[in-house]
Amino acid sequence: MKKRLAVLIFTALMLILAACSSDDSGDASGGDGDSGSDGDSRLAKIQDKGTVTVGFANEKPYGYEEDGELKGAAVDIATAVFKELGVDDVEGHLSDYDQLIPGLNAGKFDVITSGMAINPKRCENVDFGEPEMTYGEGLIVPAGNPKDLHSYSDIAETGASVTIMSGATEIEYVKTEGVEEGQIQDVADIPATFSAVESGRADATTGTEMTVKMALESANNDNLEFVEDFEQPDIEGVPSYGAAAFNPDNEKLREAYNEELAKLIDDGTVADLLEKNGYNPDTNAPPEDKTTEAICSGEKY
Repeated sequence: MKKRLAVLIFTALMLILAACSSDDSGDASGGDGDSGSDGDSRLAKIQDKGTVTVGFANEKPYGYEEDGELKGAAVDIATAVFKELGVDDVEGHLSDYDQLIPGLNAGKFDVITSGMAINPKRCENVDFGEPEMTYGEGLIVPAGNPKDLHSYSDIAETGASVTIMSGATEIEYVKTEGVEEGQIQDVADIPATFSAVESGRADATTGTEMTVKMALESANNDNLEFVEDFEQPDIEGVPSYGAAAFNPDNEKLREAYNEELAKLIDDGTVADLLEKNGYNPDTNAPPEDKTTEAICSGEKY
């Protein structure tokens, strides 16, 4: 009898605890957001703390670290947006480019911003904010351009080797233009691509126009040259539209970011920040007729 009574008491306690773990809306997740998910409360947490954690790749002029200070056009834009949201402290975390999205979705960052190009494949894994900038592609070769490379098609036709930063969209771009897998070398960052070309391990490297051009200017390396008459590929994804990206669970954070971003585009702040970082505010400005939704769906092509 005592054993049966104990079982009945234990069962009753379990039922009471189960009832207490759910609220009136049926949410048993334990989250504190509007829909019970941690994602919906992320904006409030960032604002309460006054700090946002930003993941970025060391890619000038989008996002980079210099003398311990976080700089770059994408970083400056994100900083301005979050300031409007009442968040003054931007805590930057340097990451390899191909680890930005995994880090974001693992909760390591609140947002990632490195002028990352919006494309349908990436849209399957993250939610991009609205476009913040527009850019094309660039090509770096040994001084004198010994293989006479002026386009991705030239790389394909000559069998030249090309080194590209791991995770960059240019890997797919060159393939689209006929470059074979065996011609492509992927490395960790832009300095590594330059080193490969200078040492003769690769015949060329490519990346976004502003990245490779400014990196070469900073390196002051006379052994390499920027191909001024590079022919932009006529393929899906060019020109590219760069934006900040968010975890798909953080919808309210993304919506709040977009709202303030639109204001800063309209009042000229974004154009000023682009120009400050070496961009042409006319040709590199955010597109007026392209939305992230259209770009992700492929409608823009």
